[in-house]
Amino acid sequence: MSKVDLAQFHKAFHEESLDGLDAMEQALLALDEGADDPELINVVFRAAHSIKGGAATFGFTDVAAFTHVAENLMDEVRSGRRPMEKAVVELLLRSGDTVRDMLALSMAGKPAATAESQALLAELSAMVSGGSVAAPAAAKVAAPVEAIEGWDIAFRPFDYLLKTGNDPARMFRELGAMGPLRVECDVSKLPALADMDASSSYLGWTLHLDAGGKRAAVEGVFDWVDGDCDLSLTPRIAAPAPVAAAPAAPSAPRAVRDVAANSESSSVRVGIEKIDTLINLVGELVITQSMLSQFHDGVDASQLEMLRHGLAQLGRHTRELQESVMSIRMLPISTVFNRFPRLVRDLAQKLEKKVVLDLRGETTELDKTVLEKIGDPLVHLVRNAIDHGLEGPARRLAAGKSDTGTLRLEAFHRGGSIVVEVADDGAGLNRDAIVAKAVQRGIIASGDGMTDEAVADLIFEAGFSTAAATTDLSGRGVGMDVVRRNVMDLGGTVGIRSTQGSGTTFTITLPLTLAIIDGLTAAVGEETYIVPLVSIVESVQVKPDAVRSVAGGGELFRFRDHWLPIVRLFDVFGCDGRRRAIDEGIVIVVEGEGTRIGLFVDELIGQQQAVVKSLEANYRRVAGISGATILADGSVALIADVAGLVRMQGRKKAA
Repeated sequence: MSKVDLAQFHKAFHEESLDGLDAMEQALLALDEGADDPELINVVFRAAHSIKGGAATFGFTDVAAFTHVAENLMDEVRSGRRPMEKAVVELLLRSGDTVRDMLALSMAGKPAATAESQALLAELSAMVSGGSVAAPAAAKVAAPVEAIEGWDIAFRPFDYLLKTGNDPARMFRELGAMGPLRVECDVSKLPALADMDASSSYLGWTLHLDAGGKRAAVEGVFDWVDGDCDLSLTPRIAAPAPVAAAPAAPSAPRAVRDVAANSESSSVRVGIEKIDTLINLVGELVITQSMLSQFHDGVDASQLEMLRHGLAQLGRHTRELQESVMSIRMLPISTVFNRFPRLVRDLAQKLEKKVVLDLRGETTELDKTVLEKIGDPLVHLVRNAIDHGLEGPARRLAAGKSDTGTLRLEAFHRGGSIVVEVADDGAGLNRDAIVAKAVQRGIIASGDGMTDEAVADLIFEAGFSTAAATTDLSGRGVGMDVVRRNVMDLGGTVGIRSTQGSGTTFTITLPLTLAIIDGLTAAVGEETYIVPLVSIVESVQVKPDAVRSVAGGGELFRFRDHWLPIVRLFDVFGCDGRRRAIDEGIVIVVEGEGTRIGLFVDELIGQQQAVVKSLEANYRRVAGISGATILADGSVALIADVAGLVRMQGRKKAA
């Protein structure tokens, strides 16, 4: 019988463990808020139990040992021997964070046990033993230390153990990985050959492990046979060595853990109904292909109608297949939103504020790639709202508000885009403070005549911060400009509305998918370019008397009481434009990074959906181009990078 390579299941175990930790965290947060539901306790217990069992199976002994103690703590809660108090919730939340880190180390082939995990394991063990979380600090007194130099293990399987699928040899290999192992086999219960049952276990073993590992790590090897054997562990103690007394160090304040919002996964879970739809469409496509194959040798006049019908069916099935495949990549935004209750809780506790998180539109779906990249901007906005926007309880009461602030995360569809709003009912933006900081940094000369929207937009300047001091939460000036840049990279926009004393709302507008875009096709000489519709404001034909030349060879045209620069695409990309006079071509007014420009092209061809292909992966990066697509005639059309063209125009103006 060939040996099964368990490494092939490591990735699946890792992903399932992370799902279990997510469910565990949500249940703990509900319990922390006072929910009285025994099923929530069972969710936490099952998550720890499943991770422990899987880790033991795949040889991640440090993870198994850690989760074994966490499971014991939850078993005490589940059985009613310990109340689910705040200290237990806090310790288990920290344990979940540690298990995530240990799993990441294990998957990278590195030792999972670290100084931090061992310290937390000591806290868990102290609580399970009947102590408190602070017990490890109290233990740091002058006393002889007993060092374990090895373990003597008596292992007697019950006769049915082999029928459960467990293999004692696997457990011995795991023990051997901890250190030198000597095995003594007891054959006293072995029957005569004629009376033997190949599926029964008759042997017993005495194992001598010459390694001073922790009891939990050794017990973790036998987790899968718990209840199916007689097992005893006896430590071999070395001579005690006295240690000097050391004062207990004051506990440092716990840092707020960032959610891993931008973590990317190479797999996606798909509902069976979507798979069934895909299979049905492929079946219809095969039938249509069979119908069209009869015209391989030619078509006579009597068959033209059938051919047209077949081609129409082919087009319809292809569109449906495209929509079905795209729907497989669409995931609910709840996979991102569900990470924020923990972040909000920890931030509120650290800042001594009361905050209620209101999540809306969690079922709104968007493309997996967009979903993975929107996490970081949302983390910045949430941290900013709690730290800068929402006031403390005393200030809120003094302002006539409830002492508890509300932070709302909402997602919804608007046209062909998805909108995500982060809103708070805090103090709003301080116009005077923003203007003063902008003047101090030389961004503006004064705030006179600036609208509230223009002042609010100043917070997106690189390095801009009104925080008086730098902390681990804010004040470094690396937040809001990162938000705008990351959203722009996704082809989206960021807007802000604020009323002083009432709150602030950030609005992120994103495309549903990055794989297919709606664009306007334009011709420039013999070349074809596609301008994303999401960036287009309007297309106009400009009269010569509406154009002004400026120093350096630039051109401006008047558009709704504003003068916008003209960017001639044949100059930017070095192609031969057939139309040079401004009134012979078309100017497409586009907006990127909050700035509008006019793109001059020969003519507009029409609107179409474009399947985006990476130009950088197949050729090289080209300034002003975000990708390429294949047109119906087989030719290649380049997709304009509006934000890149705006930046190019800005650099040209600065020069």
